[in-house]
Amino acid sequence: MKIVDAKVVVTSPGRNFVTLKLTTDEGLTGLGDATLNGRELAVVSYLTDHVAPLLIGLDPHRIEDTWQSLYRGAYWRRGPVTMAAIAAVDVALWDIKAKAAGLPLYQLLGGASRERVGTYGHANGRDIPELLDSVRARLAEGYPAVRIQSGIPGLKAVYGVSDTDETGAPVLHQQARPLVEDWDTAAYLRHVPTVFEAVRAEFGAELPLLHDSHHRLTPVQAARLGKDLEPYRPFWLEDCTPAENQEALRLVRRSTTTPLAVGEVFNTVYDYQTLVTEQLIDYVRSAVTHFGGVTPLRKLFDFAAQYQIKSAIHGPEDISPVGMAAAVHLDLAVHNFGIQEYSGHNPLTDEVFRHAYTFSDGHLHPGEAPGIGVELDEELAAAHPYAAAYLPVNRLHDGTVHDW
Repeated sequence: MKIVDAKVVVTSPGRNFVTLKLTTDEGLTGLGDATLNGRELAVVSYLTDHVAPLLIGLDPHRIEDTWQSLYRGAYWRRGPVTMAAIAAVDVALWDIKAKAAGLPLYQLLGGASRERVGTYGHANGRDIPELLDSVRARLAEGYPAVRIQSGIPGLKAVYGVSDTDETGAPVLHQQARPLVEDWDTAAYLRHVPTVFEAVRAEFGAELPLLHDSHHRLTPVQAARLGKDLEPYRPFWLEDCTPAENQEALRLVRRSTTTPLAVGEVFNTVYDYQTLVTEQLIDYVRSAVTHFGGVTPLRKLFDFAAQYQIKSAIHGPEDISPVGMAAAVHLDLAVHNFGIQEYSGHNPLTDEVFRHAYTFSDGHLHPGEAPGIGVELDEELAAAHPYAAAYLPVNRLHDGTVHDW
């Protein structure tokens, strides 16, 4: 079997997605997600101009060899653009291999380690009463755990607190320049414990509550927040400080027993070495789409398992259903699964990417379709072309771009 075509599809059914479609001489196709939110076209060029020509004529069954060739052969290693492109190839090859075997991908990864995949949903509000309503909505949808994010008094806009439509669904603002948000760390540190106090008072002590700091804190500030939240027993505090400086988590870990989750902006195992071997975190958060695919992420989970660290794959709306499907197959198979982030997609996205995975009673299952279980409607995808959209820029009150 040989690869005879490699096609990159860009579509925006409400937000931008980049998909690689590989076709073999036996008519099998495989899909891979290459979406890099806000930098989508950089990955499109990387795939179209540099990677796709190298794939023609290759044996799609040689997944490990192809991965190593793409990673090592470029000389310029790592980085989100490179790893998103490699991830798309890797997932597409696993999709083809599983289809050739007539099995869902999780069976090729060792079979199921659980019956279904537990998730957490996103609850947010501009103030605490609105947040409480959002938590009620997530619980009504069946989520067993909820991430809570709230607006901060005195700040006009806060990343992670979405505008919503009349149904409560998040609204994506597509624009040609990044939105500029203001920030006040002291106000944030004062406010978050009151948010947890209010949610606990309303919903009790048993509901698992998560919170994301989006890298905005220094190590000392992160340690303080972790300590302040201890009475409310968070499931985790996520991305409390920029973790490129892995040693910074030593201070946080020494100062609080609040569980820590890190890694959605990481793209290789080298970003985790200190964090894992010194047991400075409790959950690894990388996405299949941004970590180079199923192949390296499975290896990361096996590495983390030696230190009682669990998986928690990044799963926001900007991971396409292709990337989400791959994640759910991996979740079902790995021994040290922790929890899966899941926000779902809008109905149009689900039409463009028809998928076999299902969400029921707060849990996901990848389905039994051969491969990853996703089919791309290319005609419908073409009807929704790319639209420029960027993540916001965070600035302090003095106008300085905040390091987050």
